[in-house]
Amino acid sequence: MGRSETNGKLISLANLVSFKEEGSAKELARYNRQRAVTISANISEGYTLTEAIKYFENVMVDLAPENQITWKGKSEEIKETSNELFIIFALALLTAYLVMAATFNSFVHPFVIILTVPLAIFGGLVFILFLNSSVNIFSQIALIILIGISTKNSILIVDYANQIRSSGKTIELAVKEACAVRFRPIIMTSLSTMIAMMPLVIGNFGPGAGEGSRLAVGSTILGGMIISTFFTLYVTPSMYLALAKNTKRIDIVDLELKKELSKK
Repeated sequence: MGRSETNGKLISLANLVSFKEEGSAKELARYNRQRAVTISANISEGYTLTEAIKYFENVMVDLAPENQITWKGKSEEIKETSNELFIIFALALLTAYLVMAATFNSFVHPFVIILTVPLAIFGGLVFILFLNSSVNIFSQIALIILIGISTKNSILIVDYANQIRSSGKTIELAVKEACAVRFRPIIMTSLSTMIAMMPLVIGNFGPGAGEGSRLAVGSTILGGMIISTFFTLYVTPSMYLALAKNTKRIDIVDLELKKELSKK
């Protein structure tokens, strides 16, 4: 209430403002000093948390693109872990390349071996779709495991070819002999890995505890091994002939050292 300056009478507040009743929330939740609404939900059978996150993100883009999404709980862990796994995958690939470069004393031979990794990843992703699985944290870990498993076949061929070249044979004869000799070890080790993955795949035809994680790991490694094993026998020899034909023998340093010592 206030008084008029002209006549000194009281002025009702209703003459100055209008009132309107509206409903509001009992509590206004905030997160990081911003108004926030917490949404919790249960995932239906047959869907993964990763698929639910992608679906919710697409819905928010359509309905409220100006709003921000902040994840909490298991959703936050998956988002953080997924981003870290890409970095881990790159570091694992780089570490494997550098270790092989130091072992073979060459940058070309490890590159020939690393070329089998995309084949293994392709096979893993194909089998994920074929067996109706999903790309989640377990399948991503399996893809990292495939780096070491898939390069094993190429290492057997390249290492033995280098040893044969040390005896004085040409690179063509070395590759042919290496593929013939190492064919049996490659098939045996690859089959043992595939057989080890079969229980993870076969045991998931039906509901059960942890079926999603087992199927993701089993299908990824099984598919990666099948594709990489088949194509390694063709890709590795071909790329070795194309890229390593101008490289020196691995024992060239020893030969030069013996030559210099013989002169003295």
